[in-house]
Amino acid sequence: MMLKNIVVSVFLVFLMSCDSTGGNQDGDQLPATVFFEKVQGKKVQLLDVRSRGEFEKGHLEKAVNIDWDEPGFQQRTAALDKSRPVFVYCLSGGRSAAAAASMRQQGFKKVYEMPGGMMEWRFAKLPETTALTTASGISLQEYQSLLDPEKLTLVDFYADWCGPCKKMEPYLKKLETELADKIVLVRIDADENPELCEALGVTALPTLKLYRNKKMSWSHVGFIGEERVRKQLN
Repeated sequence: MMLKNIVVSVFLVFLMSCDSTGGNQDGDQLPATVFFEKVQGKKVQLLDVRSRGEFEKGHLEKAVNIDWDEPGFQQRTAALDKSRPVFVYCLSGGRSAAAAASMRQQGFKKVYEMPGGMMEWRFAKLPETTALTTASGISLQEYQSLLDPEKLTLVDFYADWCGPCKKMEPYLKKLETELADKIVLVRIDADENPELCEALGVTALPTLKLYRNKKMSWSHVGFIGEERVRKQLN
């Protein structure tokens, strides 16, 4: 009887391990040494989802820092190429797992995680750097991919220290909700994207740019009231 129970138990375990409907993402979870082999010296989309402070104390070379716990995570990751693999990590795997799940829901085809995070990476004595790699921000190509070909795209270049930017933010978000079927609002932090601002000629804040069919149809520098913006959208 005992032997029979053991055989049944083994059989059940075998069935569970072969179940392809359980959403098993193990193939996308890489130990630190394998993660290292995949990203080292290669042009990959590498994402550190820890806080800015954690990132500055040490991170993987060429990693981009987008804090999972900060608002706007999905908006910022939308600038990445969903058709290319993305490699995501945090300190010990919790935040990267949540971020990876979010990105898969956004439509990213392949998202690799490092469950052991920086803790496993450091235990394995793998290289890290303290050089900041987020200063340049998104590329011009990534920016253009944010422009919706079917809706109006209103781009708001702002900074946290900019008083007029803060005054405009509430009504811009209201317009985004009210006219969701007509417009897409994209907010770009100028401090985090100096190269993009230079390429687009953004030299003062706030700056608004309106695109129709991915071509700029209107631009404004400085504070502007809601009604004047609404007229442009109508």
